[in-house]
Amino acid sequence: MAIDTENLGAGVTPVSFNKPEITRNVVAPRRHTGRWLAIALLAILALQIGQAIAANPNFHWDVYLTYLFAPQVVRGVGWTLLLTVVAMTVAIIVAGLLVIMRDSDNPILRGLAYSWVWFFRGTPIYTQLLFWGLFAVLFPNLSIAIPFGPDIISVETKYIVTPAIAAILGLGFNESAYLTEIFRAGFNSIDRGQAEAAQALGMKPPKIWWRILMPQAMRVIIPPTGNETIGMLKMTSLVLAIPFTLDLTFATNAISNRLYLPIPLLLVAGTWYLAITSLLMVGQHFLERHFGKGVSVHPARAE
Repeated sequence: MAIDTENLGAGVTPVSFNKPEITRNVVAPRRHTGRWLAIALLAILALQIGQAIAANPNFHWDVYLTYLFAPQVVRGVGWTLLLTVVAMTVAIIVAGLLVIMRDSDNPILRGLAYSWVWFFRGTPIYTQLLFWGLFAVLFPNLSIAIPFGPDIISVETKYIVTPAIAAILGLGFNESAYLTEIFRAGFNSIDRGQAEAAQALGMKPPKIWWRILMPQAMRVIIPPTGNETIGMLKMTSLVLAIPFTLDLTFATNAISNRLYLPIPLLLVAGTWYLAITSLLMVGQHFLERHFGKGVSVHPARAE
């Protein structure tokens, strides 16, 4: 409101009007007393557990540090990684073929694919590895022969199905049955109309699979396949059933049997498995983020 000071009489003091004060609501952050108490209790508990483990002489930390990077252990880590990578490669190739066979119009191919998945999912992995370990005993020779006639080519099985090959086949064939179902779930999650639209545009089937179906299916396939890869890494510890004597678990067991100290060597093996698993989880995270571009949104960022 304006005040006309020129028309005021002498001795008249102009009246000023102050603006009304605006009351602002101050939002105070919510106090999480229970959360901080829980954090404090967990921190105290973690410190006590850490102190109990670190100060316990039964863990033999000096032996643990001595053999953590021992040549035999490091070689076992290398063989474990090699078994994991090669067995997963075999599993992925076989699973891809099985998916194609499952979707085939040929009933024989569909039946073979169903039988493969049924057998390898229904029997224990340890039993399968035992079978592969005894394969050379069950079939001493591998030969190509004329039916009911003489052999054309014959080779002793032990020169072909070595312990390393037996471990790879046992792990890979078992894993292929699980990956087949994962791959089928990934491809079934895609709308069939997209493949039909690509065909209408004149795209050939290989290009449709590579450019249209695969990128979308990978968003569904990558997370469970990453879990299966981590499981494969730990499943390599069962190849002693063949027996395969170069992996990490066998190497640490051999040292512990010689020293009569199983605990520190178990810790050595556990440390290496945990380190490799952590690296695989990081790789899985980046793969999921790559194939999830434009689709996956973090709940906190969506707001």
